Amino acid sequence: MATSHGEKHGTRYKLKKTTRERGLSPISKAIQEFDTGQMVHIDIDPSIQKGMPHARFQGKTGKVIGQRGRAYLLQIRDGNATKELISLPQHLKPQKY
Repeated sequence: MATSHGEKHGTRYKLKKTTRERGLSPISKAIQEFDTGQMVHIDIDPSIQKGMPHARFQGKTGKVIGQRGRAYLLQIRDGNATKELISLPQHLKPQKY
């Protein structure tokens, strides 16, 4: 059988919930709001596939630079490159200072 080269290949454990976390996420994660310039952590929720950032950005921290509909536009440093990323609020957590 041919090897898969899809967007989610190699993420068996990264995009998996623990036994106690299984099921739908709380609605409070979907209605949270962020301000422009606020720092957020990318914490992918595997139960929501829409608006999910690429798995390579799991655990990264970025800055909110805008909004596109319900989703947020993030600026992330990836090595020496600065990248823009679109993500729904279910996959974001505010940074604590």
